[in-house]
Amino acid sequence: MGPGDLLTVGDVARRSGFAASALRYYEREGLLATTRTVGGQRRYERSALRRLAFIRAARNIGLSLEEVREALHRLPDGRTPTKADWAALSKSWRSRLDEQIAALQALRDGLDSCIGCGCLSLKRCAISNPGDVAGAGASGAVYLPRPLTVDI
Repeated sequence: MGPGDLLTVGDVARRSGFAASALRYYEREGLLATTRTVGGQRRYERSALRRLAFIRAARNIGLSLEEVREALHRLPDGRTPTKADWAALSKSWRSRLDEQIAALQALRDGLDSCIGCGCLSLKRCAISNPGDVAGAGASGAVYLPRPLTVDI
């Protein structure tokens, strides 16, 4: 790969949809590798775009950055990951996605009566919260299915 095959921060940001600050963050976190020019400017191999697409997909299904890091460390060093490499990584997502799909369907089907918040504000709620027992042990939408609760 010659110097003309490397992408600038701006190129990668534009093509990946990630902000330049996110690219620098992922580099610090060990999720993305860069090289430097003589002047110290970051340059990315084109394979960084695939890694960033993987990171976005993984984050969208709820993987933590630590889980993303662990997955990316299983990829081969020194070569662009193949379709088989990505398929092996994403195989473990299937059950997680199935759980999220089921949770979303349950939320959709019960949305007209309750969103699982435990607020006691509806006269008729599919998920009862007498005596505010939900508020005693946790905060937030404690009745939402676990796959739909994401720490923010």
